[in-house]
Amino acid sequence: MGRAGGLVMGAIVLGLALTLALIAALDPTAPRASAPQISRADAPPDYGDTLRRCRTVTEADPACEAAWEAKRRHFFRSGKPEQ
Repeated sequence: MGRAGGLVMGAIVLGLALTLALIAALDPTAPRASAPQISRADAPPDYGDTLRRCRTVTEADPACEAAWEAKRRHFFRSGKPEQ
């Protein structure tokens, strides 16, 4: 490829770069989607106080086991949370 071929290739690359720059400058940005709304059915079970208390329990407690199991099910989506 001679000097003329190099100039043609340079002109093509420059033309593509200018075209892309023009498209980017004139293309309006897409509006951002709002955050998805979480329904109460998808919300985690509210065992806040129970789970806080259960962090320090050293013996078996049925209420703690139920709260941790519900939290586990919600996290892994393995079943419907109890309400």
